[in-house]
Amino acid sequence: MSLHQRIERTDGICGGKPRVAGHRITVQDIAVWHERMGWSVGEIVSEYDLSLAAVHAASAYYFAYGERIDRSIEEGGALVEKMKEQMSSTGAEPLDKQRE
Repeated sequence: MSLHQRIERTDGICGGKPRVAGHRITVQDIAVWHERMGWSVGEIVSEYDLSLAAVHAASAYYFAYGERIDRSIEEGGALVEKMKEQMSSTGAEPLDKQRE
């Protein structure tokens, strides 16, 4: 099975982002877990019931297209921060705070 058979993109699924074939786990997810959170490949495999080959394929895809994926990660983080600011300016409390 080739890299492009293990990684797929489908409009309307995971925002069209590249993902592990047959799963809703994106290459971006695996890149964050491995590169930014320091999870080992083995931890990702066992936590998400993925094959070793699938995680390595996602890593290979990330190393080939990392600049684009990193940009998407940064844009997502900026959006989260903007939403937090908007919530605090309206006085809205996060749901976890409302439940306390």
